[in-house]
Amino acid sequence: MTDHPSSPHRNFYGRRHGKTLKPAQVVALEEDLGALTLPGVDPSDNPSRAPLDLDWLDGRPLWLEIGFGGGEHMVHQAAAHPDVAFIGCEPFINGVAMLLRKISQAGVENIRIHPGDVRDLFDVLPEGAVQKAFLLYPDPWPKKRHHRRRAVTPEYLGPLAHVMAPGAELRIATDIPDYVRQALEEVPKAGFDWLAESAADWRQPWGDWISTRYEQKALREGRVPHYLTFRAR
Repeated sequence: MTDHPSSPHRNFYGRRHGKTLKPAQVVALEEDLGALTLPGVDPSDNPSRAPLDLDWLDGRPLWLEIGFGGGEHMVHQAAAHPDVAFIGCEPFINGVAMLLRKISQAGVENIRIHPGDVRDLFDVLPEGAVQKAFLLYPDPWPKKRHHRRRAVTPEYLGPLAHVMAPGAELRIATDIPDYVRQALEEVPKAGFDWLAESAADWRQPWGDWISTRYEQKALREGRVPHYLTFRAR
């Protein structure tokens, strides 16, 4: 099938697969993922990029996690906020498998998954649909020539701003100082205001924060987490 003109080809640079999945993870992917996957996000299923049907929200606010890693933060938030609907995007299939296990263990029912590139989701989300978004310990792409691949570039931030409601909150956590610098340069230009009023606002985690395995690794290796909070204009 020929791609629709409004369904552009995009290079993807991250990992999609890691270590060999355990048998139970394979079963979870085969039996559980389909029911939680949002239809109409993948370009192959929706080449015309028709807007996503959000009737399943049932009036609930929508929160988005971009790159949920092993899923511990999103499941924590979903359990704490059963009146909120969550979409988690993660192309790394091993992370998706870990999330499915955590969803089953926690018994949460307010999470949907896009196991792919978040830019495909941005294509089909209605304008202003997202009330809160999380970008937590994203791939740092440390080499300077790879900084354009980061999620705090116009390619990501422009579409993200489009799908976020005015006044919606964007949280970014990272332990990479240069990522902080780039975020503080690029995120405001995309239509967000940084909400920090004192150093504690970026040195201390949010009140409902749960430390992720990526953060624990950073702390073990002596890196300092930064917590950045922005508001969409």
